[in-house]
Amino acid sequence: MPACRAQALALLRDHFQSPKQAQAMQPLADAAPAAQPHAFDAQALARWLAVELPGFEGPLAGRALQGWPVRPDNLIFHPAEPRLMALLDWELSTIGQPLADFSYHCMSWHIEPGMFRSIAGLDLSGLGIPSEAEYMTRYCERTGRSSAEGLQADWDFYLAYNLFHLAAITQDIARRVVDGTAASAQARATGNIAQPLAVMGWHFAQRAGAP
Repeated sequence: MPACRAQALALLRDHFQSPKQAQAMQPLADAAPAAQPHAFDAQALARWLAVELPGFEGPLAGRALQGWPVRPDNLIFHPAEPRLMALLDWELSTIGQPLADFSYHCMSWHIEPGMFRSIAGLDLSGLGIPSEAEYMTRYCERTGRSSAEGLQADWDFYLAYNLFHLAAITQDIARRVVDGTAASAQARATGNIAQPLAVMGWHFAQRAGAP
């Protein structure tokens, strides 16, 4: 729990106001060609995401520095205290809607560890990890942006968006395996999860109203 709290606080510190909002839908769509003949059509998900982009007025207004990807394996913790020492991969940071970053962080609660570096299905209470709902509540309390209930209105969209984002990245790795520029077993295994991630993203899109 202390490490999880430190990770959340690091994420929150990054969310300061900025005059610009980043929109990266089309580059992501372009990054998701099928590397296998039977791959899920991620383009349909990309088109839906671009059309259904939610508004950012009211309690969800504001832009922030996004330190993507904020996840445990990109963080360095103090060896004895619940305190974050460093956040890695800052060259990937951008300016955008804070919930895009926070929901990427929360994908861990929805993906099983066997597929990716996540925690779905684990005994969270026994591991000292809060539930997603508890985590969202703490985020809202500390940012004052909304309530956990308020975030739920577009939460399925944000999960679909980030699953597509991750699917596009892993699909690029799958393409490199096919092209012969990535030959390791790890690269092949990572490329193989592109389709399941895209399918999972479409599931959340359908929950949000996609046909």
